[in-house]
Amino acid sequence: MKRILLIASALWLTAATVLIAHSMLAVFKWDETTHDFGKIKQGKPVVAEFSFKNQGGAPLVITNARGSCGCTGVDYPKEAILPGKAGTIKATFNAASAGAFNKTVTVESNAEGGTSVLTIRGEVIP
Repeated sequence: MKRILLIASALWLTAATVLIAHSMLAVFKWDETTHDFGKIKQGKPVVAEFSFKNQGGAPLVITNARGSCGCTGVDYPKEAILPGKAGTIKATFNAASAGAFNKTVTVESNAEGGTSVLTIRGEVIP
């Protein structure tokens, strides 16, 4: 009986520790991580907005967000996103060259997992 109580106590303590640790992390909750522009005109930049919410228990700090090439500009919040609050990352594709494209935006932060990857795609037509 003592052995069962000891094991049950250890499991309860482990579960409590995990829950407390999780509540002290920032957690991204993305509305979507991929945006398809479809067909767009060459020479006309387009913008995708990726909305997110911090569902963790700590402020979310984005330390860097960068496009996979020079054709993709990225604008992201520089201030901390408090627990329960939302933010937006904007990816601007310059559409200079005709053809299909598939680009990524890498977001580095203090959130659980550390790095998130967002994708934009479409086809530039002359």
